[in-house]
Amino acid sequence: MEVVENVYKNREPVPHMKAIYLITPTKKSVDGLIDDFITKSCSRYKAAYVYFTDFCPDSLFNKIKSSCAKSIKKCKEINISFFPYESQVFILNVPDAFYRCYSPTLEKTKEKDAVMQVMAEQIVTLCATLDENPGVRYKSGPSDRASKLAQLVEKNLENYYRTDEKSQIKAKTHSQLIIIDRAFDPVSTVLHELTFQAMAYDLLPIENDTYKYKTEGSAGKEKEAILEEDDDLWVKMRHKHIADVIEEIPKLLKEISSKKKEAEGKLSLSALSQLMKRMPQYRKEISKQVVHLNIAEDCMSKFKSNIERLCKTEQDLALGTDAEGQKVKDSMRVLLPVLLNKSHESYDKIRAILLYIFSTNGTTQENLEKLIQNVHIESDSDMIRNWKYLDVPVISSFAVQQHKYPRRDRSSEETFQLSRWTPVIKDVMEDAIENKLDSKDWPYSSRCPPTWNGSGAVSARQKPKGSSREERKSSARLIIFVIGGVTYSEMRCAYEVSEAYKSCEVVIGSTHILTPKRLLDEVKSLTKPKDMVSIKDE
Repeated sequence: MEVVENVYKNREPVPHMKAIYLITPTKKSVDGLIDDFITKSCSRYKAAYVYFTDFCPDSLFNKIKSSCAKSIKKCKEINISFFPYESQVFILNVPDAFYRCYSPTLEKTKEKDAVMQVMAEQIVTLCATLDENPGVRYKSGPSDRASKLAQLVEKNLENYYRTDEKSQIKAKTHSQLIIIDRAFDPVSTVLHELTFQAMAYDLLPIENDTYKYKTEGSAGKEKEAILEEDDDLWVKMRHKHIADVIEEIPKLLKEISSKKKEAEGKLSLSALSQLMKRMPQYRKEISKQVVHLNIAEDCMSKFKSNIERLCKTEQDLALGTDAEGQKVKDSMRVLLPVLLNKSHESYDKIRAILLYIFSTNGTTQENLEKLIQNVHIESDSDMIRNWKYLDVPVISSFAVQQHKYPRRDRSSEETFQLSRWTPVIKDVMEDAIENKLDSKDWPYSSRCPPTWNGSGAVSARQKPKGSSREERKSSARLIIFVIGGVTYSEMRCAYEVSEAYKSCEVVIGSTHILTPKRLLDEVKSLTKPKDMVSIKDE
């Protein structure tokens, strides 16, 4: 019998059973453990096997030792104070990190240093789990956040590998950890993405990775589907463009239905429910496809009603060129039709204004005030103004010129007209693998960085085919960490680059995952007092 229970809560004693404790090394967790074995006659369990998710301080360890040592059969630190969100994505679950890193209200407090230390310790547990001691680099910029975190991570790596089980410092492995601040690419945070996962999380009310939908018919029931790694179809589809998804899912359904020659012509959701009744052996497969068809159709209905018109404007502003490659001469002329369109929500207009500001490296104070007043977004104007706390120019200044990352030429790559933008992080991943990152802009915090054999990780296009999984086991790993949140489009880039460069696996992580709406709400909150900020936990 297996029972999973919360150590903080009161539980029924089961004195004939042994218990496994997976707990954080905090006073509250340790007190919960000790309470379970306070006296031998009243022990809640027969024995305890204790696993800490992180390093346990001596004070807590000694407390356990003096209170219930005889009941503990095993005690180990397993260093997993991060959350593996996907196969190549991790998050630290620090829901207030954005506020603590960027809020001006905490400028004179120790909050920023404290959250940096916590993040550094968590990143080290990721490296330890992957058995990596990477060379640590960061993007130098107007802020010192990335350099501070990089130095803390390097220091913590040294401490961790000095005190590992072999009591000797582990040599640097053939891997790199690159730390980037969120201001590095603000465009990718507000642009409407048309790949399946990014689009769904942006446009649909998906909470805790749960999509709710109604079945067809007058008595339609509300159902829930969890979007996770165990769903093979979701993993296969999530990074594809919505146009491909809308085409592919019906094809998969047709394949199943053709086995019984049940369907001809266009498939509807009601026809599928009938098909499931007649073909119970395919019920699980069909129900997954129905869920993803529902998601895709929900996305498309939002897209057709409003988003399609926004996308062209957004792409032109983000890239500075139109679909024909002609340079945008007047960004304000591109922006105005969106602002004058009454059917667009204020969030969408704010996103368009931000893209205009990012494209022009800031605007004048007078122009900003006019934009805010004309679009009637006074109450949400901090969603725009507060980007200055991320060191993104909002008001243009000749003194502060944002140095933009030199972009790769992707004109030869096939793409959809409304999806021409590529997140800057993809260029960074490719340049890092090919050893093209400028050491002045991307310095190392490590005293003895490993030799990074970029040429060993050649593109799949120039490499004979082999087992990519086998190749990666003996090759490089690139870990990217973004302070202040990562977008779904940036997560997708990690998979695309790993696929293209077979001998290097890219892992990406952050404090939390962003959607455009969530980010704008967080940016708006930066100037509020701490006790008035509602932090949304992951």
